[in-house]
Amino acid sequence: MASKPSFHPRRLSAALGWTKTSLVLMGSVAGVMLMTVLLWWPLVVEYFSTYDASRSIFLQLDWMLVAVFGAMFLLIMAGADLERDALVILVGTMGGLVIESWGTQTQLWTYYTQQRPPLWIIPAWPVASLAIDRLFRFLRRLTERMPERPFRVAYWLILPLFYALMLAYVWPTLDKSLTQLALIAVGLLIVSPVEERATVLTFLSGAGLGYFLELWGTTRACWTYYALETPPLFAVLAHGMAAVAFWRVGRYLVRVSRRLTVRAPKLSLLRE
Repeated sequence: MASKPSFHPRRLSAALGWTKTSLVLMGSVAGVMLMTVLLWWPLVVEYFSTYDASRSIFLQLDWMLVAVFGAMFLLIMAGADLERDALVILVGTMGGLVIESWGTQTQLWTYYTQQRPPLWIIPAWPVASLAIDRLFRFLRRLTERMPERPFRVAYWLILPLFYALMLAYVWPTLDKSLTQLALIAVGLLIVSPVEERATVLTFLSGAGLGYFLELWGTTRACWTYYALETPPLFAVLAHGMAAVAFWRVGRYLVRVSRRLTVRAPKLSLLRE
């Protein structure tokens, strides 16, 4: 009789794309999340105070939250490289702070804690940025044999349409300087195309993950948009545009470091 195939952890890690530094990266991310929980412990206590001890905890778990963060953790461990991912984390953190400041200061969206912005949400941005990077690399491999023309056409269809949607959605805050700066920045990114294939794939990766993040956040009233959609199309697609912006900033920083003759890390954000 043929013997049953035995389970090998190495085969599983290879299938998931884990590297020697995957656990280090996961441990670092988990450490940051734990620190966030400890720093904002009253919010954690408030959240769990809604649980009913007479009912099974499995019936009260937020399975969408578990699924979304579980998927992101699996993604960021695939092909992990601390040197390469360092800039992704840096840009994701700073970019997330800028975006959250803009949205909450103009009240396009508000958090249930009424902070503008809440610092406890910022660590989620670099985690999402790493997950988007992994999604991009998967899509790049999937479409590597496709010609450039479809991506060039997609670029000039998707991004201008997003800009029109953004303009319509943020119109009530058009008198705010932060909104004006956001519109200028996005406009400049669109009219100065760089690698249409990479831009389109990055946009789709960001929007794909952004849908589930926004669906969870808005249906749980963690944050609420002024038009009360759960979630608004603009918010979903804005994750894609944010991912493109982060990538472009990463490219710029690498070029500056090269000009200063400093050894630049081999970042996946280079899309090379």
